[in-house]
Amino acid sequence: MPSLWMIVASLLFACMGVCVKLGSDTFSAGEMVFWRGFAGLLLTVPFARLSGMPLGTPLWRLQVSRSLSGALALLCYFAAIGLLPLATAATLSYTSPIFIALLLALWFRERLRWPALLSLGIGFAGIVLLLRPTLQADQWSGAAVGLAAGMLASLAYVSVRELGRGGEPEARTVFWFSAATSLLGLPWLLASGGFHAIDGRGALILAGIGLFGTIAQLAMTRAYRYGRTIVSASLSYTTVIFASLFGILFWDEHLSPTGWVAIALIIASGVLTGLATRSGGSAQNTSASKGI
Repeated sequence: MPSLWMIVASLLFACMGVCVKLGSDTFSAGEMVFWRGFAGLLLTVPFARLSGMPLGTPLWRLQVSRSLSGALALLCYFAAIGLLPLATAATLSYTSPIFIALLLALWFRERLRWPALLSLGIGFAGIVLLLRPTLQADQWSGAAVGLAAGMLASLAYVSVRELGRGGEPEARTVFWFSAATSLLGLPWLLASGGFHAIDGRGALILAGIGLFGTIAQLAMTRAYRYGRTIVSASLSYTTVIFASLFGILFWDEHLSPTGWVAIALIIASGVLTGLATRSGGSAQNTSASKGI
């Protein structure tokens, strides 16, 4: 069942990406991030009231760390979707396992074994291959933002794993993340022109972003809490597959053979990095999936 939850989460995250892509010609990234967080609050606060679950948490430091880094990563991801093909933006945001391994080595002074170093090399080769031959000159800013999403998400995933181990309810984690997302999205929204008028199409897009994103996050958190981390992390890459199919279906986005090879290398790197760090003792706590 945890594996099924992860596949459902990946499909819904890809659906959220479709809504973001559709809304990027009308709404700013900050505006969509704000509504994404606001929808999460509308869903989780009544649930918490009805179930009697307190929204305060003894693990507030982890919740703040996860929420802030995750909200910034989401903002970068939404911006990248508006600037890049959907499959490319999704793939770049999935470079987080590579940055997790680097975080372990540079910040936590963990010694990386040769399988981890090999997987890092594969990942960086995939990034270079994806960026250089496939991107136009005006898409490099989007690529930088997409990589920033992966870097920031790596910080969030470390906290997600520890929150699950600490027994935090999924709804409480989603509440904190949603609150931080709305708060951080609001200044960006105001700086980029404020709220736009919402017609019927816009309402459906924003509702899709909020509902798909919130339900996907709940499913992802449940998968990580009850399933094997490395299995969930591996299955999370099906989001890239779903995003690629949606890109072909809705926008006729066709990557070159080189682009598909690059995506395959990045996915392989993420899975191999998870396997390598899992065997490295304390590093196993940082294997992660796309949850932002």
